[in-house]
Amino acid sequence: MGCFGFLKTMMFLFNGIIFLAGAAILGVGIWVKVDSGSVLGVLQNIQGAPGELGQVLNVGYLLIAVGAVLVILGFLGCCGAIRESRCMLLLFFIIILIVFIAEVAGAIVLLVFKPLAENLIKQVGNEVVKSMKNEYGKNKDVTGLWNTTMTTLKCCGFNNYTDFTNSFYVNDTRSYPFQCCSKAPCTEITASNSTVPGCFLALKKLVDDNAVIIIAVALGIAALELAAMIVSMILYCRIGSKHG
Repeated sequence: MGCFGFLKTMMFLFNGIIFLAGAAILGVGIWVKVDSGSVLGVLQNIQGAPGELGQVLNVGYLLIAVGAVLVILGFLGCCGAIRESRCMLLLFFIIILIVFIAEVAGAIVLLVFKPLAENLIKQVGNEVVKSMKNEYGKNKDVTGLWNTTMTTLKCCGFNNYTDFTNSFYVNDTRSYPFQCCSKAPCTEITASNSTVPGCFLALKKLVDDNAVIIIAVALGIAALELAAMIVSMILYCRIGSKHG
């Protein structure tokens, strides 16, 4: 029973942290979406903050989704351990297993079908470029998202500056986004002489340069997921034998 009690306590503490973290993320996400005016006011009052910082509102839905999943997992793990509920523990195990399988499948697809994945991304990129040509400078959300991406990654367009050629933005302003040039004004000639890479290449380089860190983090997450599944299944079996 000593080992059983220890596993119950660890399960409760571990999932309690997950629950609190999920609740915090969920709360921030809801606040960002519901009280967007206040968020913008706070961001705009930060001295020296770039204007693109206001686009943090676009991640509100992602925060809500991630926070909700973490809250559900934390609740199932905590209550399943303390109340010795086999149903909750089994549901917790199934959710973690689904996430784990999805991560493994994704990693296998990226490794085995990497050339195919790159071609698929390029095909998606063609649609992204079409959207950029039509919506950049017209749609506030699309414009803000691309401004944030290009400023953060120090890139221009999906492929390069030519993605903006004959676009709504260029036809309307007679200039290219300032991120596409190393000096102003950013005209087609200036952009063509610039060495600013496309965002796809910049993102690929960022991933390649940090591959070791990404792999280490992924392995760490996978180890935690395996540990959570093992502990939940041990508790599930012990509770079954205890009440059997």
